[in-house]
Amino acid sequence: MSGTLLPMTPPGAPPGVEPKAWVAFCGEAELWWLRLLRPGFRHCYVVLNDGAHWITIDPLSPHMEVAVQPVASGFDLIGWLKERGHAVAVAPVRRDHIRPAPWAPFTCVEAAKRVLGLHDRRVVTPWQLYRHLTNPELTDPEGLVPRRSKHPSNPLACA
Repeated sequence: MSGTLLPMTPPGAPPGVEPKAWVAFCGEAELWWLRLLRPGFRHCYVVLNDGAHWITIDPLSPHMEVAVQPVASGFDLIGWLKERGHAVAVAPVRRDHIRPAPWAPFTCVEAAKRVLGLHDRRVVTPWQLYRHLTNPELTDPEGLVPRRSKHPSNPLACA
């Protein structure tokens, strides 16, 4: 690769539209060790919408499944996933990092973090990723360091 980046807006998408991203979480556990994770948060995958297409990036254990979903661009895929019991969180996409992402084992969470440009090495499980995306007070605006309250309401509670 020459180092020249392709534009974020793919061909066919409305001009000037940045892709929107979500992370979907589910509780299916085909692999026995995934049953150790929090129920409902045993797997995650990324859903993108570029204004013209719904794209899913699903890191499975035997392969990575990347698919343009056969639905209209106006279809409410996020609502459809929620109706089927998936937890779904809006996810910002960052492309301004200069340093490489920190090394980590390749899991569904790490795959989602790479797609989103999230460089927080403390986010390891699907539940931690969900909490990170849905609780902005836990992280700084850059998403790098957890915020700590100077006066926690419960000093015995874990962050």
